[in-house]
Amino acid sequence: MKYINYIFFVLALSFVVQGNAQQDPHFSMYKYNMNVITPAYAGTNGSLEALFGVRSQWVGIEDGPETLNFNVNSPIGRNIGVGLSVVNDRVFVLEETHVYADFSYKIQVADELNLYAGVKAGGTFLNIDLNELNIRNDPLFAENVSSFNPNVGVGFYLKGEQYYVTLSAPALLQNDRFEKEGVSPVSASDDTSFFLGGGYDFALSDTFTLKPSVLGRAVNGSPISVDITAAGSYNDRLELGANYRLDESVTFFLTTGFIDGVLNFGYAYEYTTTDVGTFNNGTHEVILKLRL
Repeated sequence: MKYINYIFFVLALSFVVQGNAQQDPHFSMYKYNMNVITPAYAGTNGSLEALFGVRSQWVGIEDGPETLNFNVNSPIGRNIGVGLSVVNDRVFVLEETHVYADFSYKIQVADELNLYAGVKAGGTFLNIDLNELNIRNDPLFAENVSSFNPNVGVGFYLKGEQYYVTLSAPALLQNDRFEKEGVSPVSASDDTSFFLGGGYDFALSDTFTLKPSVLGRAVNGSPISVDITAAGSYNDRLELGANYRLDESVTFFLTTGFIDGVLNFGYAYEYTTTDVGTFNNGTHEVILKLRL
């Protein structure tokens, strides 16, 4: 049992390292969580937005990764926007809580074209409850881990009447998040991630809009990750779409609006196309978004 727990812990830590190497955290419906990707998004829609989301990965595996997400953003003046995001990631005995505040400033480039520049500040609370492993007389597991790593980020968001382009680095500082010395030392660190993406809305009729988008992620020491998304929107109330993450996963999602678009509900199902997909029942993601 000792070695089974040890292996499970190392696998869980490897998941967190890989997840942080790409993005802290990752969402299938990233277009609804843009302020996690770039601080410049705050206030871009001209109204208050609040979102609560749940993402459950490796369904069918006990203590699999689960993410809870809350974010809110709003303009507070003619050219200023602010936002707040709180994201809790949990897998097995590891738990991370990311808390960040955003500030953006709008620069009008032309009619119906604005450039938003933003900064992000906050950090991550890391907790690893090694006592839950029930491993005794092993120096590697003798003490729990609890720490806080501050960080800052920057981003730009160019928004036109029918399109957007985003460029950002939401976490610039490289922090050591876990490091122990023992029989088998294990360590993890945060590397700077860069995001580049964009989308365009094609109005095919008075009621139907085609919305393709793409998002690329690059981080030192990891392969470039690219999400290609296509969605169709009917009367701005119902949206159906699919996402393909190159060499990694396929996602199908839908969103629907209530009360004239004030309240939006979204659901996504993600299936891993790699060998990992044979060991679980996919990933489910649910969001509830309020616009005032």
